[in-house]
Amino acid sequence: MNNLNLLTAISPVDGRYRSKVDELTNYFSEYALIRYRVQVEIEYFIALCELPLPQLNNIEKKVFPVLRSIYTSFSVADAQKVKDTESITNHDVKAVEYFIKDKFDEIGLSDYKEFIHFGLTSQDINNTAVPLSIKDCLYTVYLPVLQQLVDELEQLATKWEHIPMLAKTHGQPASPTRLGKEIRVFVSRLEQQIVLLKQTPISAKMGGATGNFNAHHVAYPTINWIDFGNSFVKNYLGLEREPYTTQISNYDNLAALFDAIKRINTILIDMNRDFWTYISMEYFKQKIKVGEVASSAMPHKVNPIDFENAEGNLGIANAILEHLAGKLPISRLQRDLTDSTVLRNVGVPMAHNLIAIKSTLKGLSKLILNEASLKRDLDNCWNVVAEGIQTILRRENYPKPYETLKELTRTNTEVNAESIASFIETLQVSESVKAELRAITPHNYTGL
Repeated sequence: MNNLNLLTAISPVDGRYRSKVDELTNYFSEYALIRYRVQVEIEYFIALCELPLPQLNNIEKKVFPVLRSIYTSFSVADAQKVKDTESITNHDVKAVEYFIKDKFDEIGLSDYKEFIHFGLTSQDINNTAVPLSIKDCLYTVYLPVLQQLVDELEQLATKWEHIPMLAKTHGQPASPTRLGKEIRVFVSRLEQQIVLLKQTPISAKMGGATGNFNAHHVAYPTINWIDFGNSFVKNYLGLEREPYTTQISNYDNLAALFDAIKRINTILIDMNRDFWTYISMEYFKQKIKVGEVASSAMPHKVNPIDFENAEGNLGIANAILEHLAGKLPISRLQRDLTDSTVLRNVGVPMAHNLIAIKSTLKGLSKLILNEASLKRDLDNCWNVVAEGIQTILRRENYPKPYETLKELTRTNTEVNAESIASFIETLQVSESVKAELRAITPHNYTGL
């Protein structure tokens, strides 16, 4: 079976979930990698022209848009031409060079085509093309959909700002909280990590075969190639050049980027599990879609499948990100090929991230607040006001307030409004203090 389609794909990313991640084709497919390589090669040639190298002095700026159209109009058919050449050369970057040389012949620049890939090694191209694709994906796809999730959480937090809810610590009833505030915790955590993610440099390698500009320097010893490299990477590609490298990128910044995404994923796993639990506690019901089946055996069920799907995909993403972050900064001597091997998988965790975020958004859109259930739990847990009562008693210098409340509430017997009210009447405090204590209920003891 040679024809790849949604039903024959081995990976669910390219099969079952393809519709959710199709936009990543432009960043992480084989076609995209080739296109980004072409972009780097073209921009490098233009930078050499603008330096200028003496031999490129005659090239007019009006030809630059024509050159850039080689990658802006790059098609799948063009990518196939490169792959056909690669089948002969057995070298992917060299195949790109030959493709561009053919284009130079077509547009009348044959005299200059030996300056394509001038002085470079393959990793000067790969270690600029890949981070460029990652940067574009981050700011075009990943961060916008992540921000959409943050915005949705913020809306829910505002909507449910004043809904009291029984908190659980160690799985046991604890001092009450507010549903909106609990959601806003995740808003705050995600926003902080997004800031850190954006602060992580996206860097590239540019320095020739061993990072020293050997070939550049021997050909043009009077040119400051370090300044050129810094300028090219920053001004033409929007990346940061790593100043000291071997043949390949150091990958430390890329590892930091993957770690940053991993932390975001960990927060999302935490959040999805909480919403799953709230549904199991009946704090939320879920919107019912006509014709949809939850359980094949139990007709009554509406399963929290979106939160489960998100958790599973985030876990897979983190496993791959963990390997990438741990593997990429390690290479034998000046380089081995393990970095190229694993770099081809960058799109996989990004795809699982995208699937997970979209699933989380879908799950949130189905939530229906079951306020009666929240109220019922609060009414059944009057012992949670003990903290507030004993704190006021501490203020009043009442003897052993913690121990006094412990005797009342930690007995495995029911503590209700009536028993709390009766207890308050036994306290040797002023009437005004008793009035304060009587005012405390599980529904209003929710803090700021």
